[in-house]
Amino acid sequence: MRKKVSIVGSGNVGATAAHWIASKELADVVLIDIVEGVPQGKALDLLQAMPIEKRDSHVIGTNDYADTANSDIVVITAGIPRKPGMSRDDLLNTNYKIMQDVVGKVVQHSPNSIIIVVSNPLDAMAQAAYKISKFSKNRVIGMAGVLDSARFRTFIAEELKVSVENVTAFVLGGHGDTMVPLPRYSTVAGIPITELIAKDKLEALVQRTANGGAEIVKYLKTGSAYYAPSAATCEMVEAILKDKKKILPCAAYLEGEYGIKGYFVGVPCKLGARGLEQIIEIKLTPEEQTALNKSADSVKELCAVIGV
Repeated sequence: MRKKVSIVGSGNVGATAAHWIASKELADVVLIDIVEGVPQGKALDLLQAMPIEKRDSHVIGTNDYADTANSDIVVITAGIPRKPGMSRDDLLNTNYKIMQDVVGKVVQHSPNSIIIVVSNPLDAMAQAAYKISKFSKNRVIGMAGVLDSARFRTFIAEELKVSVENVTAFVLGGHGDTMVPLPRYSTVAGIPITELIAKDKLEALVQRTANGGAEIVKYLKTGSAYYAPSAATCEMVEAILKDKKKILPCAAYLEGEYGIKGYFVGVPCKLGARGLEQIIEIKLTPEEQTALNKSADSVKELCAVIGV
């Protein structure tokens, strides 16, 4: 039985995620959108690339949730994108309404699926999907930390002029301005970056990571990042479908871990066939814990606005 991944939203993030997943032959892909013709056209174009890529992934585009039935994973990218000058909070109410509609249909057609939320504001939308779906917490995961840590790794590799393969980085907390990059747990070939990069320079890299999405929005003017967000989503999909037990920073529903209860916050997660299989707790300094609490508080504020 071939694996099936449905992607809700065929904009740049959704369509590019379909591209990564199909080109790695991880699953058959269903691209769904409310706009007629767009998912169909993008899916057909991607399907026609498969002979060149020598991949047998099947890709279809649709406006009908019946085509997504019995998906193993549903990736939700639907929502309005962030525009220049717009905060993630501005997106909140509009994207919450979209989430209510989408998650209801996902539950109806794929009641055993694992949901990966990519829509912004990420942590609040993951919370909404969890509450609306009534799925167990291991089956609703937010994509944030993989992207944020990839940005941090990029900047570290550029600064030290080393291979990105040598760089590991950890970013905790909410996806946005309150994220908590952890230099102590970030390494180059096992060497803590605190040994390799001066403190002021490191702080500049941390700040650039926190503003990573806004920096790209500023350049594009009429859009937001999609290559790295979709690649991050694909890494999570692969870890789940291949039961890799891979530890990745993701937004997960916490029930007391890190002293936070009842909210989605970015933490190290083990991903496997059951979705979120374990939350890894690491020791934080008082300063790091304070930053994580501040990040959680901003998530709580957003959730309060939409009542989740």
